[in-house]
Amino acid sequence: MRRLIDILFVFKEYLLLAVFLLISILLLATNDSPQIRSIRTITVGAIGFLQDAFAFIPNYFDLKEENRILRAQNVTLADEANRMREASLENIRLRRLFELKNRTAYSYVAANVVGKTLQLLRNTVVLDVGANDGVAVNMPIVTEAGLVGKVNAVGADYAIGQLVLNKDFRASAKVQRGRVDGIVSWAGGDNLDLKNVAKTLDVQAGDVVMTSEYSSVFPPGIRIGIVSKTLQEQGALFQAVEITPSVDFSKLEEVFVVTSLPDTNRIALEQRLPR
Repeated sequence: MRRLIDILFVFKEYLLLAVFLLISILLLATNDSPQIRSIRTITVGAIGFLQDAFAFIPNYFDLKEENRILRAQNVTLADEANRMREASLENIRLRRLFELKNRTAYSYVAANVVGKTLQLLRNTVVLDVGANDGVAVNMPIVTEAGLVGKVNAVGADYAIGQLVLNKDFRASAKVQRGRVDGIVSWAGGDNLDLKNVAKTLDVQAGDVVMTSEYSSVFPPGIRIGIVSKTLQEQGALFQAVEITPSVDFSKLEEVFVVTSLPDTNRIALEQRLPR
């Protein structure tokens, strides 16, 4: 106790100052005279001005945390970039090792949709490009979302495209995740069907379906849609696989025609195979 009293005696000036300041603040807060209100107004304004004046000074701790997050993201992105670069180099090495042919890069012709039918069994689009633009029959039609269809007829300046939502449409397809092959067709409605998929094969809702290398018309890797559901029918050899198209045909306005023609040598050879 004696020690506490000695400490208080040593710092008595500071203690008295703190007590007087506290009393002054209480008096200012409780006093409502015009002079005191003016002092409070000036004080609040001064504090606000100082806060605005020094607001440009960043919070050290916030910046430290933000830098930590950015460094972590940078490490993650760098790792992903390195793995993608390694995968690309590995692909080049393997292709050189096995002397595989590189897939040809295709060029595109931009076109506007000037006519469209979506309520028929044989739905089509009319495009404002034709033979004068280098468009030919059987060239694929795509958007940034995926496969639209293929060119079915060509005039000098216009072309008719067969949509995937057409009862005569067929395309060899592959499920991206499980590498399961099948044939895409349309049987009416808003969705597509993936045919010839055995019940034992792994296909799940959410899988991406794209064109496969087995197609003689469509280049491989064009997105067709997403598996919306599968159905295992009793006694059937194949499972029913339903696909939601990636392209919104109701909003189709601009498309691209892929200037890729079927390989006639391959088609001729395939036609010679026994059926």
